[in-house]
Amino acid sequence: MVGDEPRVLITGAAGFIGRRLLRLLAETEPQMCVLACDIRPLEDFQLGPQQCFVCLDILSEELERHLRENRINVVVHLASIVSPPPGMSRARMHEIDVGGSRRLLEAAVAVGARQFIVTSSGAAYGYHADNPVPLDESDALRGNASFAYSAHKREVEEMLAAYRQEQPQLGQLVFRPGTILGLGLRNQITDLFDKRVMLGVAGSETPFVIIWDEDVVACIRKGIVEARCGIYNLAGDGTVSLRQMAKLLGKPVLNLPARLIASVLAVLHPLGLSPYGPEQVDFLRYRPVLSNRRLKDEFGYVPARNSLQCFRDYAGSRGLLKCRSDEEFVA
Repeated sequence: MVGDEPRVLITGAAGFIGRRLLRLLAETEPQMCVLACDIRPLEDFQLGPQQCFVCLDILSEELERHLRENRINVVVHLASIVSPPPGMSRARMHEIDVGGSRRLLEAAVAVGARQFIVTSSGAAYGYHADNPVPLDESDALRGNASFAYSAHKREVEEMLAAYRQEQPQLGQLVFRPGTILGLGLRNQITDLFDKRVMLGVAGSETPFVIIWDEDVVACIRKGIVEARCGIYNLAGDGTVSLRQMAKLLGKPVLNLPARLIASVLAVLHPLGLSPYGPEQVDFLRYRPVLSNRRLKDEFGYVPARNSLQCFRDYAGSRGLLKCRSDEEFVA
């Protein structure tokens, strides 16, 4: 068995959250031994004194050997396919997201790790008209089969639940973030903010719950240092609607009927003229609204920004903010 001091593996370390977590641990826990891994190179990044990087696929047969040789006792699993590259099949995404998580869990048990920390997603609850508002951690996970990211997060969480029963010695800390924003982030959600017109679904407020990247990595650090277990939504207080976002950006909103949007996407997506398919309608129409009560009351962490502040700060950092004051926003 491994010793008491955390010896941490971080998957997906070259990603947006991975880099910020490495930087935070180097600043606050300089003596913590960290093995960072990713299939992408960790370019233009200064590792901490006890941090090292290995280019490693979590599907690799070498995974367990690296964990054993580095005496890993804490696994932080960040690797996931959020925005698949063109041409990546659904089967390949499943192999990486679900198969990779299975391989990592197996390796963690094999080497006697004591803690498994994973960033799941609010998408695991699914995009459904009858989702409770807000969603508590005890609510059902119904990730949509039509939306790969959502379905895979649900399937991974089902696997984690089975491991909690079969391998209780491996403590689990599961975070379900809402929309993550932070300085320099670019993904399919932030792409919405760059459009000249923001597309909405008629009859839907499209509420976003947002968490700042610094809050995400602070929660992961707290989980490592305090050896915490449990399941927690990660979200700032409140929501920001698509209409509010558009007002802050000084852009018009075009609200179209759900059927019309789905029909158009059903034609454009197979032709390669849109990266989104008809499932995108429910992604906009039925945003999961996450409760952060347990995060604050049980985990003991209060996000530094609410959802509105997160969006305002992100838009300001990109030079997109047109509505500067609260008075102007409310008016």
